[in-house]
Amino acid sequence: MFRKVATLTIIGATVFALAGCSATPAADESGKGTIAVIAVDLASPYERVLADAAEAAIIEAGYEATVNAHELDPDRENQLIDAAISTKVKAIILDPAGADVSVAAVQKATDAGIPVFILNAEISEQGIAKSQIVSNNAQGALLGAEAWAEAMGGAGTYVELIGPATDNNAKVRSDGYASVISGYPDLVKVGAETANWLRGLAKEKMEGMIAANPDITGVIAGNDEMALGAIEALTQAGMIDRVKVLAFDGSVDAVEAVRSGTLVATVLQPVLGVVDATVAQAVSYIETGETGVDDEKQSIDCLIITPENEAKYVSAFTLEP
Repeated sequence: MFRKVATLTIIGATVFALAGCSATPAADESGKGTIAVIAVDLASPYERVLADAAEAAIIEAGYEATVNAHELDPDRENQLIDAAISTKVKAIILDPAGADVSVAAVQKATDAGIPVFILNAEISEQGIAKSQIVSNNAQGALLGAEAWAEAMGGAGTYVELIGPATDNNAKVRSDGYASVISGYPDLVKVGAETANWLRGLAKEKMEGMIAANPDITGVIAGNDEMALGAIEALTQAGMIDRVKVLAFDGSVDAVEAVRSGTLVATVLQPVLGVVDATVAQAVSYIETGETGVDDEKQSIDCLIITPENEAKYVSAFTLEP
């Protein structure tokens, strides 16, 4: 069970002020040591912001930072963990490759005396990592599905694009969507495909579902990139004006799609809040032996961006109150 983190200030977060820093080790004038950041895919807008914000916060705390990505490859994740162990980093901040497949890698680092702090996605075992901090994906999915169902008028046929089976966030979001949509018997799912969070793959999968279901009126997607891939396919098919699309993440591209009318809404993940809390707990543990919180698993509530409030989106993943 995830414990909600006390509300964190999202707008103007210090971690984002330095988000343009490079992914190479920074100059370390304090001699405090290095914290390794291992992300999923630095080509993803969401992951790029996550990695840059983590690096910036680590540097602000006086440590060196290294940034790498495993691209959902468990072997690559293992190699990066091994490298972090061999260089004796002070801590590892990890966005895991999978809920189950990352457990052994986290255990290996822990056994080597290097604390691991999980963010953005969880692993399936507790007591190995020092903390696991995520967006409240279930709560966010409920927000998104309600907005989408309302835009659909409570009726129509739709398809779903789902994230990778190894990522628990994919299931949590899909289940959250389903729990809301089940209350609308006239909303009927006619297809679903896994697109691994990727825009290009989602476009391909969407093209196939359009061919099989040319009369669909809705699409729900587990993240922004898949929703944007669906929009590309729908636009090419001349269907975008009559199909309501839902996204999840709150990236700049997705908000632009909300503004243009091609997205009904995107659920905003509080990525800066998640990063801020994770780095703060890592630094606390390095310096005091304690994270400063009682629970390993923690979550921060999501927000939703619609045409009604998109003007309050002032920078990447930042929504004014």
